[in-house]
Amino acid sequence: MAQHLAGIRVALTGPRKSKEMSILVEKMGGVPLVRPAQGTVFLDDRNIRDGLVSWISDPPDWAVLTTGMGLDALFDMAEDMEIAGQLLDSLSESSIAARGYKTVNALRKRKLNPLVRDDDGSTDGLIRELEPHDLAGKKVILQLHGETAPKLVNWLQEQGAEVRQVLPYRHVPPEDHELELLLNEIVNHEVNAVAFTSGPQVRFLTAYATSQGKLEEMLQAFREGVIPASVGKVTANAMREEGIEALVVPEEEKMGALIVELGRYYAAANVAKA
Repeated sequence: MAQHLAGIRVALTGPRKSKEMSILVEKMGGVPLVRPAQGTVFLDDRNIRDGLVSWISDPPDWAVLTTGMGLDALFDMAEDMEIAGQLLDSLSESSIAARGYKTVNALRKRKLNPLVRDDDGSTDGLIRELEPHDLAGKKVILQLHGETAPKLVNWLQEQGAEVRQVLPYRHVPPEDHELELLLNEIVNHEVNAVAFTSGPQVRFLTAYATSQGKLEEMLQAFREGVIPASVGKVTANAMREEGIEALVVPEEEKMGALIVELGRYYAAANVAKA
């Protein structure tokens, strides 16, 4: 494998698949630094059960779905509660809006197709595609994944929709000492690149930097040498909302693809310098 990351120190902020990503970085000549900016993700059974009871007893006009994994978790719990058929019927009878290709795939395997889907994998893209539809007075169930989406909720409410949220998973914040180490390495340019694999990682890091009075220092480091990389468009959009412009975003939203694309970025940069 080409040594496109030779000598490059890459901070890996995701707890998932960090071992596999580290091996790939090493194979490309880089130095992987596992720096979790996101704590444990756990299934919130109570939230799912309560959400499903509300969903079935008072079906929505619209189901706005934002993650395939979250939708799968809802159906797994519905199976356990013996109401999966009712959930499927409710979705079949409602208008569906979906964000991201994984969500669309989760729908298709249940023979469901969204009426609305985003144009770029982001919340902003989903809002753009929802804009032509009259949501005034409509009951909307919003399925999220791990964290709230105030921008989307506020927009739906501004359209006059009655919004209920279901969060199948919850993200636990990482330990402060993990964030402190990563933040210091960024502001001191002790890492060359930071690979983000989810929006919560970005938000936890920027919130910590703000609490330490170092947000602008961190943003400046990202503008002047430390390369911000994103696993996909959704995470890149979360980065943009926090003032970080992702310079590396693979077409294929996979962690391995992220490291390969980062290698291509440095290879191109080295050619430009030559």
